[in-house]
Amino acid sequence: MMTKVSELLARDAILLQIESRDKIDVIRELSRPLIENGTVTDEETFFEAILRRENLESTGIGLGVAIPHARTPAVARTALAFGRSEAGVDFNSLDGKPAFLVFLIAAPEDRKTEYIMTLARVSRLMRRDEARIALNRAQTPNEVIAVVQQYE
Repeated sequence: MMTKVSELLARDAILLQIESRDKIDVIRELSRPLIENGTVTDEETFFEAILRRENLESTGIGLGVAIPHARTPAVARTALAFGRSEAGVDFNSLDGKPAFLVFLIAAPEDRKTEYIMTLARVSRLMRRDEARIALNRAQTPNEVIAVVQQYE
C-alpha cells in the first residue's frame, strides 16, 4: 500500500507565507523544517542533490506550481514540505509563469519507487484546478492537509 501524499506532509513543514523570492532561497526555506524534524540528515548533501536535479530540468511544472525533488542518502525517510508564495517565484516553469505553490519532495536513495510514485501523485493532485484553488485559500496547515486529503 503506497503512502498517501497527506501522510508524507508534516504540519511543521507547511509554510503558508514563503518569504524568499529566489528559487534557491525558497528551496532552502522549505528544506529547513525537514532538517529540523530529522527527515534531512545532511543539509549540504541534500541541497546539492536538489540543485543538481533543478539544473537538469526545471521542476516548475506550470499552472503556478513547482515540485523540486531529490533522492539522496542525506534523507532518512520520504517526506514533503509545502510552501505558498503570494508574490510568486521564478522556477523557469514550462509555461513561463511564476510558481505560487511549491511542494518539496525529499526521499532516501533506496526508495526509488516510493519517490517516483510520490512525485506522480503530487503532480496529479496539482493538475486539478479545484485543489490548487483550495490550497491558495487555505488559512492553516491543518486546512492544507485537509485539502490534500480531499483531492488525492
